[in-house]
Amino acid sequence: MVTKLVGILTAGGDSPGLNAAIRAVGKAGIGAFDMQIIGFRDGFRGLMQNRTIRLGSQELAGILTLGGTILGTSRDKPHKMPVGGQLLDMTDVMLDTYHDHHLDALVCLGGGGTQKNAYRLSQKGMNIITLPKTIDNDVAMTDVTFGFDTALGIATEAIDRLHSTAHSHHRIIVVEVMGHNAGWLALGSGVAGGAEVILIPEIPFDIEIVADAIRRRSRKGSRFSIVAISEGAMSQEVAAQLQAAEESRQNAVTDEEIEAAAVQLAEIEKRRAGSTLRAANKLEELTGLESRVTILGHLQRGGTPSAADRLLATRLGSECASLIDQGVFGVMVASRGESAVPIPLEDVVGKRKCVPLDHPWIQSARRVGTCLGDE
Repeated sequence: MVTKLVGILTAGGDSPGLNAAIRAVGKAGIGAFDMQIIGFRDGFRGLMQNRTIRLGSQELAGILTLGGTILGTSRDKPHKMPVGGQLLDMTDVMLDTYHDHHLDALVCLGGGGTQKNAYRLSQKGMNIITLPKTIDNDVAMTDVTFGFDTALGIATEAIDRLHSTAHSHHRIIVVEVMGHNAGWLALGSGVAGGAEVILIPEIPFDIEIVADAIRRRSRKGSRFSIVAISEGAMSQEVAAQLQAAEESRQNAVTDEEIEAAAVQLAEIEKRRAGSTLRAANKLEELTGLESRVTILGHLQRGGTPSAADRLLATRLGSECASLIDQGVFGVMVASRGESAVPIPLEDVVGKRKCVPLDHPWIQSARRVGTCLGDE
């Protein structure tokens, strides 16, 4: 049997479970399928610069429980790589690296952007397989991404801890959770942590409705409230502006119209970026209660991956090695129930898994009286 040579890289933001996935691909590849594994450092930039590390049994030992990624990562895009002060298309250089190592496959671990970049490389002729990673849980065509469960636990614990200080000082505590375009983290941690208000990108909010919900709690004797808000949550006013600007961009014909629409979208995104602080200040004004903002930020990405994320990463990573052995390429290994299944990359790229408005988590939140800012 001819030994297959497999490269692996991690791209985009770091996430709990990356090392568990690297370990699974490597150990299954080496032990079950007699493969040789090399890692490329710092994502697609390492592939471009041919910076590698051998991943044998010794290098893979002891990394299952580690957070982050032993390979390092970056957000560089193959077709828009910063080189010498310019943005250059370096996909051909990466293809040369791929052939120089005589690789039989390249495994790319990452979120939606990584899936898209990996798809570009597959169109160049590389044998590509990807694994879905992101704490935002917004990669399409998979039940869940590894990294999400750990981040969900961290955000929930933060909300649990903030309850005591909110209660003691009769405050509104606004907790910003990651999730620019998808509200899975804020929704899940808000429900699990018992937040009184949950604001997510999928449901634009009316700050008056939120304030009224908090005032009703005060009248009933509850002098504190927890507001869990996605970083990408937006008011109904901003949502309407964003929709109008997006429609203008889609209908733009001339270069001037396209540029004007792009500028307008950028300005609206800037206003959206500050929605958490504006919401906190407005709630203080409308309710008369002191408000405090806690931004969890990158805290949600750090630390030891949860047992669920280690299991998921191991399940997907070991299946990835099996698919390589079978010669199945151009796919993402997705979680479907308890199975790991290959999904064509062309069915994944350009899509985002947002929270459906009829999702059971939303229904449960409404039934227990949680305000989602819209009614």
